[in-house]
Amino acid sequence: MISSYSSILIIYSKDIDYVNDVFLDLEELYSSQKNTKQTESKIFRIPVCYEDEFAMDLDSYSEEIDRSKEDIITMHFNTIYTVFFIGFLPGFLYLGGLVPELHLDRKTTPNLNIKKGSVGIGGKQTGIYPQDSPGGWHIIGNSPIELFNPKHNPPCFIKAGDSVKFHPISKLEHQKMKSEINNPKFDFKTLLLND
Repeated sequence: MISSYSSILIIYSKDIDYVNDVFLDLEELYSSQKNTKQTESKIFRIPVCYEDEFAMDLDSYSEEIDRSKEDIITMHFNTIYTVFFIGFLPGFLYLGGLVPELHLDRKTTPNLNIKKGSVGIGGKQTGIYPQDSPGGWHIIGNSPIELFNPKHNPPCFIKAGDSVKFHPISKLEHQKMKSEINNPKFDFKTLLLND
C-alpha cells in the first residue's frame, strides 16, 4: 500500500477478475473499522528561529499579505497544527490549521536552495524542510530539529495525526540546540507537550 495526501494505492500481487467486488469489500472493511480504532497522537513543541538570517521570505511575504512581521510570527507560533501528511521529502511535515490570515499561494518560481530546517508557508499549510532542497514555500524561519534520520527507528519521530506547536527561539538558542540535537543521546521525548 502507498498512501498519499488524500488517497491510497493498493497494489495486488495477483490478477483481479471483478474489480467492483474488491471496491465493495474495501468500502465495507473501511466502514467497519473507521470508528473502532483510536490512534494515539502526540503534541510536539518545535523551536523556530524567526530572525532575518533564517527568514529569507518574511519581508516579501509580509508585504504580500499586508501584515507586520511581528504579527505573522505571533500568529504562526500561537497555533497548534495537525500533521496531515509526511511526504515530498522524507520527514517533510504538511501541517494543517494555519490561520486564514496567513494563507498565501506558493511561489510561482521555486527557490532552488532551501536550507534544512527551513519553516515555510505554502497555501493553507505550513511545514518544515527536513533537508536542503528546492522548494516553493515562503520561508519565515528555521528549526534546529532533525526531523528525519534513517539511522533512527523510526526515521521520523513525528507521524501523521500528531500535532505541532512552534515556539520562538533566538539565534543563540538555535545554535545551542543544533549542537545538542546532533548528539546521539538527544531524547526527542523532551519535545513532547502531552507526555
